[in-house]
Amino acid sequence: MNPPLMRALIVGCGNIAGRFDLGRSHDDYPLTHAGAYCRDARFEIAACIEPDDSRRSEFMDAWGVAKGFQSWSELAESQEIFDVISICSPTEAHEHDLDAALRLKPKLIFCEKPVTASVSGSEVIVARCKSAGIPLAVNYSRRWDTDISRLATDIKEGRWGAIRSITGIYNKGLLNNGSHMLDLLNLLVGPLKVIGAGNPVNDYFSSDPTVPAWLEGNQGLSVFLACGQAADYSLFEIQFIFSRGMLTMEDGGMYWRERCVEDSDTFKGYRTLDAGVRHTGRYPQAMLQAVDNIYRSIKDGDMLASTGESALVTQRLCERIRRLACDDRPE
Repeated sequence: MNPPLMRALIVGCGNIAGRFDLGRSHDDYPLTHAGAYCRDARFEIAACIEPDDSRRSEFMDAWGVAKGFQSWSELAESQEIFDVISICSPTEAHEHDLDAALRLKPKLIFCEKPVTASVSGSEVIVARCKSAGIPLAVNYSRRWDTDISRLATDIKEGRWGAIRSITGIYNKGLLNNGSHMLDLLNLLVGPLKVIGAGNPVNDYFSSDPTVPAWLEGNQGLSVFLACGQAADYSLFEIQFIFSRGMLTMEDGGMYWRERCVEDSDTFKGYRTLDAGVRHTGRYPQAMLQAVDNIYRSIKDGDMLASTGESALVTQRLCERIRRLACDDRPE
């Protein structure tokens, strides 16, 4: 006899909740909470909350959700019980939504990053989740990317030799997009220490500038974050410089480029990098990996790849960089 399906509640019915997957082939890997829950046969989307009537109706029709609510208070009257609650609402609503989710006492909460809009608010929520014994998974999605897991092992085992430096390039806000890069690098070469920050670039969110920064990783490793302009194109790439070659994450992990050391054909005695190879990354599988990790965390006690605690470390780094760039900069 198959075990009962895990009941999921999705709060907020926007892009990451389900819209990114609308119109895509069923053969494509899902990019959203709804897409991943529907693809994983161990879950059902039991209900959603969305104040916008048309958006809620569209979401329910698209994903076959039987029950939709305009607010938490309306949901409370139904006395529904959920195993997992996905918080996909705008960041400014997270604090309220997480508070309401905790009151329902689910087995796990899966929250979009950041946990809340402020470090202090996130600290309170993370502490409350811990006190209540409710695991909090935070969608720093590359922690579920198997290419990243393999890279972490390769760095540890020295497959590429000694790591010399790392340069990342991003846009569309430090907290919104740069936090993904900081979280990833903190996982791979952390703990990270902020050394300095450059001039902020207001390229997307007025309250969340894109900021260049200089950090140090484990054993003083130099880590640099450079900025692009969101109006030009989306940008999330990282270049890892090793003693045996160079590895580049391209297009946010959709592709990887490997270049190895070889003797120069032009300059005798010099060593250069070859033309390299580019291969398709496995980042599109991350949401399915996240949902699988969530299921196994609930059923078997597996460790979550991304937690409230790890997300807090990242948010504190973002806040330190922002203060150096904005608050502490002399006029």
